[in-house]
Amino acid sequence: MYSPTPDDWHDTNRARWDERVPIHVASDYYELDAFLAGKDVLRAFELAEVGDVTGKTLLHLQCHFGLDTLSWARRGAAQVVGLDFSEPAVETARGLARSLELGPERASFVAADVYDAPAAVPDSAYDIVYTGIGALGWLPDLDRWAETAASLVAPGGFLYLAEFHPLTDSMDETGSVVTDDYFSRDAWVDETPGTYTDLDAPTVHNRSVEWQHPVGRVVTALVAAGLRIEFLHEHDFTLVQRFSTLERHADGHYRFPAGRPRIPLMYSIKASRPAEHQG
Repeated sequence: MYSPTPDDWHDTNRARWDERVPIHVASDYYELDAFLAGKDVLRAFELAEVGDVTGKTLLHLQCHFGLDTLSWARRGAAQVVGLDFSEPAVETARGLARSLELGPERASFVAADVYDAPAAVPDSAYDIVYTGIGALGWLPDLDRWAETAASLVAPGGFLYLAEFHPLTDSMDETGSVVTDDYFSRDAWVDETPGTYTDLDAPTVHNRSVEWQHPVGRVVTALVAAGLRIEFLHEHDFTLVQRFSTLERHADGHYRFPAGRPRIPLMYSIKASRPAEHQG
């Protein structure tokens, strides 16, 4: 239900995520054994849109327990840094890096709030600042996020964001009828137990506080923070069965059935910082 932002939103969300880290690590959803054996967890559209990361530095904001972060290191990034506000998630990510024999000079992880990233991460700027998927909805202040993320993009570098499309949060369970306000600025407070990797998992910290950020506000915030939008892509697929009507395809993505009118299910943005020119 929509409500004014509660004062304890941060501690509430962190307790929820801390509790779910071991559930996620043990789940079939993340296929941790397959990942450690070499499976690439990055999505094909992300690989195409981000491009070659060989020799580049990459900062992953809101990295959970680091599978995407470490995958970019496997893809050739010279250094990856993952940041998350959950201590159990960061400790898990550090353990995975050790298992993959990636030392701190190649892959490091810090526990900090995303708004505190500039003071928490080891370097002042990165070639690529990467964030997603399912990250923005946990942040109340989108402008502050954009300013923070943009400040960490090196000249000539870029921010890349992949996210679930906020329109999907306004639809009924079939994805056919608008039931909630797309433009609401209030918090959405929920008490649903379990987690997306196991809806029936026994959990204690079930309260969550989330926010909806329309795509136009995301783009405007990034531009106001000094970045140049290279592209905004809307996608007709998603990574989870968001609606009962979606069908799973061979690529693992979910789409509406053929012939059914589509709405955007995900979107991605690349926003660059111009290179500095010496006069």
